[in-house]
Amino acid sequence: MALTGNNEMVGTLYYMSPEQLQAQGNGREIDARSDIFSFGIVLYEMLTGKRLFAGSSPATIIAAIMERPAPSISEVAPASLDRVLKKCLAKDPDERWQSARDLKDELNWIASASTETTAAPNARRYWLLPWIAAAVLLVTLLLLHPWNVPTTKGELVRFPVYPPHGTIFTGTMNATVPVPGFAVSPDGQMLVFAAAVPGAKSSLWLRSIDEVASRPLHGTEDASMPFWSPDGRSVAFFSKGKLKRISSAGGPTQVIANGIGVPRGGSWGTNDIIYFGSGYNAIYRVQASGGAFTAITKLDASKQEGMHLWPHLLPGGRHFLFALRSGTAGHGGLYAGSLDGTPAKFLVGQDSSGVYASPGYLLWVEGDTLVAQAFNADRLELQGQPFNLANGVGRASSAEAAVSVSSSASTLAYAGATFQHGRLTWFDRSGNSLDSPAPEGDYVDFRLSPDGKRLASSLIDPKTAMPDIWLTDLTRGGSSRFAGRGFSAGPVWSPDGSRLVFRTLRNGVMELYQKATSMGGKEEQVISVEDQQAAGTPPSNMVPSSWSPDGRSLIYSMVATGADFDLWLLPNPGATPHNPKPVKLLGSPSDEIQPSFSPDGRFVAYASNDSGTYQVYVQTFPLSDRKWPVSTSGGYEPQWRGDGREIYYLSVDRKLMAVPIGPGPSFGVPKPLFQTRVPVGVDPLRMHYAPARDGQRFLVNTQIGDPVPNPITVVLNWTAGLKK
Repeated sequence: MALTGNNEMVGTLYYMSPEQLQAQGNGREIDARSDIFSFGIVLYEMLTGKRLFAGSSPATIIAAIMERPAPSISEVAPASLDRVLKKCLAKDPDERWQSARDLKDELNWIASASTETTAAPNARRYWLLPWIAAAVLLVTLLLLHPWNVPTTKGELVRFPVYPPHGTIFTGTMNATVPVPGFAVSPDGQMLVFAAAVPGAKSSLWLRSIDEVASRPLHGTEDASMPFWSPDGRSVAFFSKGKLKRISSAGGPTQVIANGIGVPRGGSWGTNDIIYFGSGYNAIYRVQASGGAFTAITKLDASKQEGMHLWPHLLPGGRHFLFALRSGTAGHGGLYAGSLDGTPAKFLVGQDSSGVYASPGYLLWVEGDTLVAQAFNADRLELQGQPFNLANGVGRASSAEAAVSVSSSASTLAYAGATFQHGRLTWFDRSGNSLDSPAPEGDYVDFRLSPDGKRLASSLIDPKTAMPDIWLTDLTRGGSSRFAGRGFSAGPVWSPDGSRLVFRTLRNGVMELYQKATSMGGKEEQVISVEDQQAAGTPPSNMVPSSWSPDGRSLIYSMVATGADFDLWLLPNPGATPHNPKPVKLLGSPSDEIQPSFSPDGRFVAYASNDSGTYQVYVQTFPLSDRKWPVSTSGGYEPQWRGDGREIYYLSVDRKLMAVPIGPGPSFGVPKPLFQTRVPVGVDPLRMHYAPARDGQRFLVNTQIGDPVPNPITVVLNWTAGLKK
């Protein structure tokens, strides 16, 4: 007599998955993901000693399994393990871990992080280790279970790829909101990505689609935005103003081109010519073997075209996709260009890069949704209607879509944008938290008004990955949007608090604008494209930092040539109309960033990495041969106390430091005030704290919880999921 039959519920009710309960009578197939759900139930019981789906009858147990959401275990486990459990217990199998191997890899990562943490010993963390080890063993048994798991034989398979242990994915250079840098190989069997230990230099890694471990490509320090050669034997990437290549098997790197400036994507043609974007400019071409590069597109000044970027070659090698930013309404978007000089053809009115996917689709990102539409690559025509492929897909503030596809196989990869969620929190000099004047979010920068009664902050919209500027009344409460329209950040108060200068991309390139803080009046250009050209510099990434106390000078950092930031000065920023052209204040082959005028206007503090690591310096203003080192063991983001008697900065280990200032001036020994939880590493486009005028309180952008690495999602045979 048969013990089991088709479409019958068999097993212990408490540990069944929703699809097991639904399978009776409907012929629904179940797979290994059902075991992953059951594993989640066991893991919950191991950690809490409680039954997850208890009930007084089978009916109530079934109802609990089908409807009750997974509870949090944050009180007894770290956030990373809580996240693993919730993903195991997702009601929809597509939202769970897709294989026991990936689940095991994640648990091993959590166990390693628990034993190697540099934080103070935590009893709860260490008693969890045996349970995590037991969970890894249980998942290993799942791996040995004879499930017929879908592979690459025509069935859609989706799985996450995480960065190597102790690292994070790194991405777009000089982007306020970056996305991870990665690319699928032409045959769809390999993934190359950029990753780094937080605060350290990035490098490239390779992972085979059918393996869990990744291997580094040595010699690729400071790498970003990798892309493949058509034969898959080489990887090209950008590093410190250079375009380089390396064999995918490893070996020495070769410099293809110098003087790239701020790179904006590349594509390698079958004719062994590489096409790439560079800064706020056109699309260029260069031989893959090396040499000089030449422009293949030209900006149309009559239509206020600011930049062409993110080229992507189409099949046949005669046309390419590229993103275009413009100050003319309705002109920016995704275009198809021709190598024979034929005028580019408008395709989609979205500020996003695009990729072509065989057998004939155009992919781009709208908001945080990956969108596809049938596309004839020969006639450069879209067909049918667009449709959504995935949600939560990132798009950098530089318009780079976090998506890659193979050319000869149906492999797709995508990722979310890299956000830095935090809360602006007041701390006293001892590090005691006081209160928070603003909601949680990703704050690019923020500054207190001269009288300390208002806060100007740049807050990222997670849907668009673009910042808007908000004004908060610290006395009465309440916030209002000050500036938006696509990208507005870097607010700097005038000495009397009546105006804010900020950076914006509303005309297709980075410019500086100003507006009255009374919210009335018009926005006015402070530095336009024409001003930058008159100064002999191409339009570039400008970051306003400080307004002199006498109102006569605005100091900012900018990448004008090469890939490094210099300090620039704008005379009379409040003049209307504005005439004086900007002048370079301080420059070198290294970065000079985050300048700040002293309260009396006689000195400028800034950070520079000319010694190999970022240190804080002070120079006279106007410049002379007098220069003082302020930090001793690394530092960045210098800020002055209102009376000029102290200077503050962040140390390499994220402590807020204070340095007393005496006559002369003379600078005392740096002393730590308290440990912060700002994001790790120096970011020339962001700031993370602001001191009150009397130096007794500090507003700090404090990270919420432990950072959890976002994965790159790989989809094999992605077209199998399209509706016929």
